[in-house]
Amino acid sequence: MTLRAEKALATKEHLIGVATDLFAERGYEATSIEAVLTEAGVSRGALYHHFSNKEALLEAVYVAVQERVAHEVLTEAMTAPTPLDRLRVGIRAWLERVKDPVTRQITLIDAPSILGWQKWREIDEEHFLGSVKNAIAQAAGDDATPERLDILSHIIIGALGEVAMVIARGDDPDEAIENGAGVMDDLLARMLGPSPT
Repeated sequence: MTLRAEKALATKEHLIGVATDLFAERGYEATSIEAVLTEAGVSRGALYHHFSNKEALLEAVYVAVQERVAHEVLTEAMTAPTPLDRLRVGIRAWLERVKDPVTRQITLIDAPSILGWQKWREIDEEHFLGSVKNAIAQAAGDDATPERLDILSHIIIGALGEVAMVIARGDDPDEAIENGAGVMDDLLARMLGPSPT
């Protein structure tokens, strides 16, 4: 990589970091491009070289947040001894991340409303669906036909998204996490049990 390319990449990552902090603190709507430029100490041209508009910047921020959170959740999940335990630990790890203002504001409030549900879901699935499918395949064993695996994975991802929204909007996040994790444990037990004959 050339020095110029390295500098451009560093500027892009710096802008994403600054925008992440501002969006998390103020929200997307209350964060102006001018605020990002001032806080980052870069020119308007430098920002628009990397991002066509504020929405494109939010998308880059959301992707970066999802990459970080997915890595953290997977790292925690892999400490569990069995596939089902890894699913449970991963679910709790994700739900705990909802208390983080960055995750809550960017992932659950701003990204779905600004990027639109379809784009929001695509990015979410890109970072989590493969790991969930793999964990379910290991936990379900012989019951994991491709069709069943795909449906189970989407159900779990969808349920986790809804539980996360409840936590994000709730008055007592710790209680909501306990309740949500308990419900998800029950759901996993029912979904990954033997299929009815």
